[in-house]
Amino acid sequence: MHPLSFRHSSLLTRACLNGRTLSTLPASTSLGCLPTTHSPTVSKLAFFNSVTGDSSKIPSYQVLDVFGVPIEGAKVPEISKQFAWRLYEHMQLLPTLDDILCSGQRQGRIPFYSLTSYLKYGEEATVIGSAAALADDDEVLSQYRETGVLLWRGFTLDGIMAQVFGNHEDSGKGRQIAVHYGSKQHHFHTISSPLATQISQAAGVGFALKRDPARRSKNVACAFFGEGAASEGDFHAGLLLAATLPSPTLFLARNNGFAISTPNSQQFYGDGISARGPGYGVDTVRVDGNDVLAVMNAVKEARRRCLESGRAVLVEMMTYRVGHHSTSDDSYVYRERQEVEDRTKNDNPIARFRLFMESRGWWNETNEDELAFRLRRDVIKAFKRAETVKKPDLKDMFTDVYAEEPWNIKEQREELMALLEKYGQVWEPWQNELRTLKNGGKPVD
Repeated sequence: MHPLSFRHSSLLTRACLNGRTLSTLPASTSLGCLPTTHSPTVSKLAFFNSVTGDSSKIPSYQVLDVFGVPIEGAKVPEISKQFAWRLYEHMQLLPTLDDILCSGQRQGRIPFYSLTSYLKYGEEATVIGSAAALADDDEVLSQYRETGVLLWRGFTLDGIMAQVFGNHEDSGKGRQIAVHYGSKQHHFHTISSPLATQISQAAGVGFALKRDPARRSKNVACAFFGEGAASEGDFHAGLLLAATLPSPTLFLARNNGFAISTPNSQQFYGDGISARGPGYGVDTVRVDGNDVLAVMNAVKEARRRCLESGRAVLVEMMTYRVGHHSTSDDSYVYRERQEVEDRTKNDNPIARFRLFMESRGWWNETNEDELAFRLRRDVIKAFKRAETVKKPDLKDMFTDVYAEEPWNIKEQREELMALLEKYGQVWEPWQNELRTLKNGGKPVD
């Protein structure tokens, strides 16, 4: 592991021409520059296939080793005991949520659930470390795994459960699939199901921030995505736009080894996602995604560079997906159970940070037991409460899309009204369903 270092490419040495910093081959081999690109000309034919210059892998920045001990030369961020507790509590909350909501789905109490931390222990450090490094009013466009960012910013467990159950307290009014959260108050853009759409959208949001005098040089747009999403065209469109236009957009890639059932080896041939950053001319760093302090340091510095340059920055967070992709997936069909168990034991982000806290006298077994009890109690309480809350009003099916109701929506609404009048009070399945709705499913006017 190496100290934190952002770079375009160390394959090339640095030179200056007309006040502009250029990447060039050693001066002794240069025969001048091409006039349009400033690319140095050389007489020796040489191919390259690495951004490190010596065909080695891109290094991963790390602060704590797997035993929670700071590695030699690492800069440990100055955090208080209270802040460390907050980090740890939110890291532990994610697998607690996963455990209870996955069980709820298996019991038929919710229709679907997509794991946020991958069921002890997976991506807690990538999410919480990033959340802690961002400003609370930075615009976040996430995938399905960043529930921790919302919780870090003060989104409540009741809000989480309202969305999962799709009841009338859900800000989305039950229209979205479970785990597709959104909160204008918390600057968290509503999640979309189509893979990778948030990446190019984030570049546009970043450009809008740059055009806003009140937020220029103050906030960034931040896109979270998995390495599988980086195989989509949206990744390249987003990086190109935010690097070239440019816009202050922070791209955070969670490289957990799998795009559902497709392993990395079948997704790309190059050196991960980091190798692509220099191709777009953006500052890039790879970080140990199971080290919450390393993630926090890296994202904090990436955000600073993003604001300073007004241009894209790419961070690749290396982790491992311990759990299944979702409640619709059985990962043991395409990987060995022993592999998962070994990674859980040997590279656990929660255990790593707990060992660090214990070494400073900030945590003990009693604290651990009390936290586990409280988190489970609070999540179950919110789950049971949400289960009793009525579903959204029937009329909400037809609102909030058009400023003026178009003819086809009006026809659909009137057709539903006619069906309700005909069957709503006489057909038992409809009667039972209407009782679950806010206002009892009264006629849609």
